[in-house]
Amino acid sequence: MLPQVHVVATGGTIASTPDEDGAAPSLDGEDLLVSVPDLAAHADLSVESVSQVPGFDVDFEIMTEVAERAREAVADDAADAIVVTHGTDTMAETAYFLDLTCSLPVPVIVTGAQRRLDEPSSDAPANLLAAVRAATHSRVEEGVFLAFDDELHAARDVRKVHSHKLAAFASPNDGPVATLTRDALRFHREPRSESVYLPAKAEDETLEAPDARVEMVVSAAGVDGAQVERAVESGADGLVVAGTGLGNATSELGEAIVEAIDAGVPVVLTSRCGAGATGAVYGTAGGGKTLQDAGAIPGGDLAPWKARVKLALALEAVDDVEDAADHFVEYAE
Repeated sequence: MLPQVHVVATGGTIASTPDEDGAAPSLDGEDLLVSVPDLAAHADLSVESVSQVPGFDVDFEIMTEVAERAREAVADDAADAIVVTHGTDTMAETAYFLDLTCSLPVPVIVTGAQRRLDEPSSDAPANLLAAVRAATHSRVEEGVFLAFDDELHAARDVRKVHSHKLAAFASPNDGPVATLTRDALRFHREPRSESVYLPAKAEDETLEAPDARVEMVVSAAGVDGAQVERAVESGADGLVVAGTGLGNATSELGEAIVEAIDAGVPVVLTSRCGAGATGAVYGTAGGGKTLQDAGAIPGGDLAPWKARVKLALALEAVDDVEDAADHFVEYAE
């Protein structure tokens, strides 16, 4: 008997078709499955579509809906694994959101495409097939992963690293979990979740999207503190700073960050670099040591946009904003 795989479609390039006004998602989940007949050799498939949006329009509401549909499919014994089709722009964020909120006893594999089905050398069929193959592999028992260009990545570690190449995703600090060959998966490390469970709030056992407003600010040469000041004045519940290097900021930006912390706004400090972690090394007004000594939460090697996902969920899970820092740990045990 083949394993049961439930596909949750959200749109993205993999579901897009061309138009004179520009490409946009128009294919539903059924259309995607029909486009890859080889899938039937690996699993019995069911499918539903929860949205029809490009990756750059995915929000916490859509992420939460995907998580809820995955939970329902598993609870109803309708799925031995979940595959999510998604736009690539925010795919890594959704994968991380699912890894934090689902904690399912089955694997969840997120995938998509850089080229539409109608384009030459589309990667959509190969990526969808890779996702189903990974989802049904005996060693991939649980956790959330991203399957793309014949690689399987852990949701916590993966980033989109190229705007248009087919090899669009990488895990710069740890590398892929596995590589797919024509007939096997070659594992480089144990496939597991690398995230600490941090569920979205629930109402009557139904997940609800986090409504904490978390702003992102970026440090660069000569940046002042205006973006932090505007965020605080407009009522931001939290801030994520994409700092330079080890998580540093300009002096003016650093001074504004300390003022935000003193005003009770939690600030997570990350690096805008593509790899590596933050470090409390430098002094001066915007140095990482100064900011962490003032109460900034170190984001470790989390990408800034993933730190934003985690902070939004953490703010829903705690009564005191100071407790949000407890959720920023390096790895799950």
